[in-house]
Amino acid sequence: MKKIFLLLLLSFTTGLVAQKKAYKEGEWLKYRIHYGILNASYATLHLSSDNIDSIPVYHAVGKGQTTGFASIFFKVDDTYESYFGKYDGKPYKFLRDINEGGYTKNIEIDFDYNNDVARINDIKNDKKLDVPVHDRIQDIISASYALRNYVNPDDIKIGESVDMDMLFDDDGIYKFKLKYLGKEVLKTKYGKVECLKFRPLVQSGRVFKEEESLTLWVSNDLNKIPVRIKADLAVGSLKADLDGYNGLKNQFKIIVD
Repeated sequence: MKKIFLLLLLSFTTGLVAQKKAYKEGEWLKYRIHYGILNASYATLHLSSDNIDSIPVYHAVGKGQTTGFASIFFKVDDTYESYFGKYDGKPYKFLRDINEGGYTKNIEIDFDYNNDVARINDIKNDKKLDVPVHDRIQDIISASYALRNYVNPDDIKIGESVDMDMLFDDDGIYKFKLKYLGKEVLKTKYGKVECLKFRPLVQSGRVFKEEESLTLWVSNDLNKIPVRIKADLAVGSLKADLDGYNGLKNQFKIIVD
């Protein structure tokens, strides 16, 4: 369960062809996460407006916490924040402050596009590092919003993949790949929802059983919000379902029988 919230954020990265903007300030999403038979945790993602050095940005805050019985065995308290441009979608600042069963990390990243570097501040260990980046880099949260504007099922072929470079840690740039699997109708607490089905390719080993252990369903409407996430972990399985939403830019489409 150590990577539960990071897994959820990674799963928000979807996209291919530009369309009408999929989000607006004030959007709030909530997910109920099950680990096996346990209601393990909740995760939320909230979007507001801000400025960094006179640049208009969105400020996205993601939080994840274990609850109830699960927190007795493994406590998770994670916060991720991203400040990304309202007009160019580029990340300008990223923060990661996590406590996962005693494993802690407190990272700040400032993106300096004038010098093509990301300045990483490892607050916990009092270390600083500059990593070369290009102007198409994303952090894990800014990617989740930027790519929601690029999903169009009419322009994606089943089996096609999208590649992207992400930086969210002092481990360097992460090569992310997403494969489109087609459409599927899911039963949710809100009713039936037509979704686009994706398979992010992840690194197998300590967390995931295989490279294709993770499956993601996003709403096939103009919002393109994640509706369900399932993963086979090295130990057990995980499922996350949309449990609440507010302030969506577009109508959330429910199939009426």
